[in-house]
Amino acid sequence: MSGTTVDHTRKELIAAFIARQMKNEDAVSFPAGIPEVRVGVFLANQTHAPDMRIQTTMSQINVHEERQIEDCESAMDWRFYRFTEGFYLHHECFDFAAKHSTAFFVGGIQIDKFGNTNLIGLGKDHKKLDFRGPGSLGSTTMATQAGRYYIYTNTHNKRVFVEQCDFVSAVGWHKGGANARKELGLPGGGPVFVITPLCVMDFDETSKALRLKYLHPGVSKDEVIAQTGFDLIIPENVEETPLPSPSEIEIIRERIDVKGMLRL
Repeated sequence: MSGTTVDHTRKELIAAFIARQMKNEDAVSFPAGIPEVRVGVFLANQTHAPDMRIQTTMSQINVHEERQIEDCESAMDWRFYRFTEGFYLHHECFDFAAKHSTAFFVGGIQIDKFGNTNLIGLGKDHKKLDFRGPGSLGSTTMATQAGRYYIYTNTHNKRVFVEQCDFVSAVGWHKGGANARKELGLPGGGPVFVITPLCVMDFDETSKALRLKYLHPGVSKDEVIAQTGFDLIIPENVEETPLPSPSEIEIIRERIDVKGMLRL
């Protein structure tokens, strides 16, 4: 599948990569307002993961049988409820989802070398932020308990990838080390990949520092290094991100991303 050449955008490449990380037995929680992540999760559900449980705010959905899916701007979008299989009570939605999610996605206005993320804001004083972020909402709980999670950002530069976050809303691998999360008493499996417009990074098994895993087509190691604000582990040989297959692109364009958000 991944070796077949097919016209695609980088955003469609990312969505296909995300889809391939999902498993049929997964219960996935994700930010529905991010097109690349939403399309990736839906693509998995429509292809190799028909039984996957997709958990959004206050509901669980499945889109496997849907021939065409309308664009949804957020998890509270009324169009989501066409696919609903069940609801969570408002007071239990994040706690329940966190305890039962095997996969989760989170972003960050800052991401450090150990996968700690900041959605709170920028500055030294939390009472007087230089820039206020969207807030952590349920991401702190989800990143603590979910079986595994993925960090996604649509910007890769030195303002995002920093040596140390000003604030931490979701703990990744703390200050590093294979036992970092265990020592903090965090039950979840922690971050697996960091996915950006330039590349995919994973975490070194021993230090848990970020390591370059895949380069998107047309991107060089030097470009990634220049846009990262800390010393990234760079293996001698770095593979190219696996390409989407013709069938994946067909499903994305004809059934999931009909308006072409990923082609803009």
